[in-house]
Amino acid sequence: MIPPAFDYARPAGVDEAVRVLADAGEDAKVLAGGQSLLPLLRLRLAFPELVVDVGRIPELRGVREDGDTLVIGALTTHHDVLRDPLVRRHAGLLAAATATVADPAARHRGTLGGALAHADPAGDLPAVVLAMDGELVAQGPGGRRTVPAREFFVDYLQSALEPDELLVEVRVPKADGWGFHYEKFHRVAQSWAIVGVAALVRRDNGRVAEARIGLTNMGTTPLRATATEAALAGAGDAAAVARAAESAAAGTRPSQDTSASPEYRAHLARVLTGRAVLAAAGMG
Repeated sequence: MIPPAFDYARPAGVDEAVRVLADAGEDAKVLAGGQSLLPLLRLRLAFPELVVDVGRIPELRGVREDGDTLVIGALTTHHDVLRDPLVRRHAGLLAAATATVADPAARHRGTLGGALAHADPAGDLPAVVLAMDGELVAQGPGGRRTVPAREFFVDYLQSALEPDELLVEVRVPKADGWGFHYEKFHRVAQSWAIVGVAALVRRDNGRVAEARIGLTNMGTTPLRATATEAALAGAGDAAAVARAAESAAAGTRPSQDTSASPEYRAHLARVLTGRAVLAAAGMG
């Protein structure tokens, strides 16, 4: 289909981009890699008066260390995240999940910040950043502010970004010493997850000392499986993990659509959580 008509701006820097967004108000959409916005435009599910193309702002790309935190520019592509040595060394869960995103062509164009700002609960990376206790840095006319991932995803396709703000950085704590695994169920390769589970596990003396579990497509936002996280404390074998995983869907509100019923999604959450935790803990 043909997108609706819109004006186009391509700012050269972050400050200019923020000024353009502030002038446009709620009538503007940000274009990064385009893997989320362009399909919405073509399907006429979005009707911006102005598209602000930030894809050529160099300061929004790259990965660096800040003490015990990795700072990833919002425009860093999935391809570059996946191959970055700092990400692979300190944030293996993010690399593992990024490898499952769409296909190589989409990973070369799509960006980490774009995927998070799109706030699709069926996307793989929001649940991963949530499980990692990440933070998202936005810049607006008043300067920068940092939003914890648990507060960033507000509702279906809605984030905490204001219309005049631009997502500039993603900050994730280094997960050295944690086991990790991303388990994803989908009908065909390269499609959206029907359910996904991002698991981080820290073991002590052969038992689970701490676990963090993010759920993909189990509600209108990515969610943490907090009941299972608590139940995993002290788990030392597969049977204990399986018992803890039975509460993975507690407090979730999975949707009904052509791919799955809420009951089936809840079943998948329990099964995939068990698999992901066993793999992350090295018990599988």
